Amino acid sequence: MSAVNQDQSDYWNGEVGQRWAAHHHALDRAFAPFTEALFARAALKPGQRVLDIGCGAGETALIAARTLGSSGHVTAADLSQPLLDTARARAAQDLPGAAPVEWLRADAQEHDFGAAFDHALSRFGVMFFDDSIAAFRNIRRALVTGGRLTFLCWRPMDENDWVTVPRAAVLPLLPPVEPAAPDGPGPFRFAAREALLPILEAAGFRAVEHEPLDRTMLLGDTPEAAAEFAATRGPIARLLRESEPAVRQAALEIITALFAERFGSGPVRLGGACWLVSAGT
Repeated sequence: MSAVNQDQSDYWNGEVGQRWAAHHHALDRAFAPFTEALFARAALKPGQRVLDIGCGAGETALIAARTLGSSGHVTAADLSQPLLDTARARAAQDLPGAAPVEWLRADAQEHDFGAAFDHALSRFGVMFFDDSIAAFRNIRRALVTGGRLTFLCWRPMDENDWVTVPRAAVLPLLPPVEPAAPDGPGPFRFAAREALLPILEAAGFRAVEHEPLDRTMLLGDTPEAAAEFAATRGPIARLLRESEPAVRQAALEIITALFAERFGSGPVRLGGACWLVSAGT
């Protein structure tokens, strides 16, 4: 495994992965409008074999399994053991008629999946590779002739209110934040439209479609729950991770007050913006 991807593996197998696993219901609910669009575009058919890249706590793999039926098959890959453990526990519940799911701890940039899949899909799981061309080329090799790829990735941060609104509120508490390298691993790796097409074409994909998708995300039913979501998942959590406990608590209080002022005591909903991407072999 490359040094950068080892860093990603360490990150997602430590406290962060455990936290995301513990709060997977809130993440799935926040991302639900995007998940619905992902599966509408993928149009999976019963009996297909599907590869889920960066499957996390299993929401998309389980939806795929129910869609494919017992004649299909899902391979769900992720770097994070805590998230895979949660996914396996969810899959152990009775899912009559669903396709079997293989849960696989693997780096999709390097793992040999075999040329076995009709469709590869991912919900926000393709932006963290060290070498994106190598990763997509490897995913391309995993698809049969005529196979398809469908995935979601974030558009620029400043188009994502669910990130920028709470982030602006807590930045005064933190040291100056250096901007992320535009071509480095991270949630906004493919934010620019022109960043992705050459990579997919170099990896062997054709007929790439690149559609902007805007949805409203439910961060929480109360300002307190929404603030906890904003401060502990996603880009803001990375900023606060190395801060002192007092700083993290102050950030949580500031975000809560901001949301209460804007939304009262009810649900907090903010906009999210991503790309819905599909391509063929």
